[in-house]
Amino acid sequence: MFYDYLVIALYFILILAIGVVFSRMASKSTSDYFRGGGKMLWWMVGSTAFMAQFSAVTFTGAAGKAFADGFAISAVYLGNTFAFFCGWAYFSQRFRQMRVDTPTEGIKRRFGPQNETFFSWALIVFSFLNAGVWLNALGVFTSAVFDADIAYTIIAIGLTVLFVSVLSGAWGVVASDFVQTLVVAVVSIACAVVALVKVGGPVELVENFPGGFFIGPNMNYPLILIGTFIFFLPKQIITMMNLHDSFRFLNAKDSINARKAALLAMTLMGVGTIIWFIPPWAAATLYPDAPENYAQLGNKAADAVYLVFARNAMPIGTVGLLMAGLFAASMSSMDSALNKNAGIFVRSIYQPFLAKRNRQTDDKKLLRLSQVVSFISGIGVIVAALYFASLRELSLFELMMSVSTMIQMPMMVPLLLGVIIKKTPQWAPWATIAVGLVVSWLVANVITGEVFVSMFGIESLTKREIIDMNIILTIAGHVFVTGGFFWATSLFYNEAKDKNKVETDRFFEDLETPIISDNQQDETDQQQRRKLGNMVMVMSVGILLMALIPNPYWGRIMFAVCASIICVIGFFLKRSAINKISVKN
Repeated sequence: MFYDYLVIALYFILILAIGVVFSRMASKSTSDYFRGGGKMLWWMVGSTAFMAQFSAVTFTGAAGKAFADGFAISAVYLGNTFAFFCGWAYFSQRFRQMRVDTPTEGIKRRFGPQNETFFSWALIVFSFLNAGVWLNALGVFTSAVFDADIAYTIIAIGLTVLFVSVLSGAWGVVASDFVQTLVVAVVSIACAVVALVKVGGPVELVENFPGGFFIGPNMNYPLILIGTFIFFLPKQIITMMNLHDSFRFLNAKDSINARKAALLAMTLMGVGTIIWFIPPWAAATLYPDAPENYAQLGNKAADAVYLVFARNAMPIGTVGLLMAGLFAASMSSMDSALNKNAGIFVRSIYQPFLAKRNRQTDDKKLLRLSQVVSFISGIGVIVAALYFASLRELSLFELMMSVSTMIQMPMMVPLLLGVIIKKTPQWAPWATIAVGLVVSWLVANVITGEVFVSMFGIESLTKREIIDMNIILTIAGHVFVTGGFFWATSLFYNEAKDKNKVETDRFFEDLETPIISDNQQDETDQQQRRKLGNMVMVMSVGILLMALIPNPYWGRIMFAVCASIICVIGFFLKRSAINKISVKN
């Protein structure tokens, strides 16, 4: 474990260095702190959009689902891919064209100040829950690696992420996301290649999977699986392409870069959908009793299957690199949430509070307040993660799906449809959420999966089928009932009583007006390329040094190849900065 500890330590030093290097760029104004002043290039924005959707749940809860049920887990991530496609085709450039610094400012422009206040508090609380799920997932995995108490693990990791987020703001968050994307790519590809070799190739991987690869075990009605895939497509669009999650694209320097960012995120998600799960699929054949090694995790034992694979099949040091990837995934998700919460509180709660009392404060003081809010938000996330860790009867995948379908979807339906449907009364958003929460309660307690299928003469379902059926019913309820309710509110729209009509008209006009960057931010572009190029090349040197770890030759060659690929990326980033300077001169 010495080499694993060393790899993790060097990784944290690199991430802290990124925070320090980019902290100056985030210290100029609150706009720079919240969204990099809207000056970021597409490859930075695309990587952070991708990493914001990617968390330790992928390597833990989702991996456990892949180990147990085979290909079915891909439905979630294919849904993510399709959502990013919709972002490229329609949403990404329009979100950037809202011309705001925070998501709730966009909500204010669309729905008015009262809805801004309501959603500000609601979204902050939801961010605690969502980031708490991510941090809990990382805590589960880390405690298994180091055989440590999960509560202490969550606290230690949470405080580390908190420090980086408060220090560097959006610039540090996005820059670290780009570097962390490379870490995740290295870990995923290396593990996938070794897994395929160990299991005998893709054909053997599919044919030897216990219970059937495409359907999986404990599935008597494959139609349920097909329904899950179909309904995950609208579900991921609702939870990813809405006014709240518009923060993914607010950082882009113009409309074109926003679209390119969505396209990059779509490509990364599409390729990763298969690569990520090859190791747990292979482990189902190679190490079928893997969960027994972590019985102390209860029903979450299968969520440590990636660790089992790395320890048994990969060269020494890979567990440390895998942990670095997990830290990368969770840090990305958590620091984005903290940075976003700070922006929401300062711009949509604190400043309106001052305005009502005819008071003002300068931007520097607001910047300091933003850092304090990020710190407090981080403590809230840690508390939420500790609570989720106590729910040992739920697997991480079930926990993630419960939070996403029952709580997140009712909130996001009006924030998605509000970009498409223009004429709705001001009470439509919060009334839609109320209807959505009722739908979630009905599916959980009244019209459950078992009750629904009994209407068709099906008397019994397996536990897996019950979980999937409940997910289908919840999504269907929100798509048709909750979404239908929001659309129906347009029937009650009265233009004469719409106090926000002028701003709403301007909002929709801006949505269709492209933002075109000028040459005045060339220096900022060069800084992004140069600084990240240097950081990526430093990381490649660290991975190259892993070739010195006493491993078989194939293991050393693997680390050398990974380091070379990353070094080439860093080199071209630096070279692009030099070329820009030459062209300007």
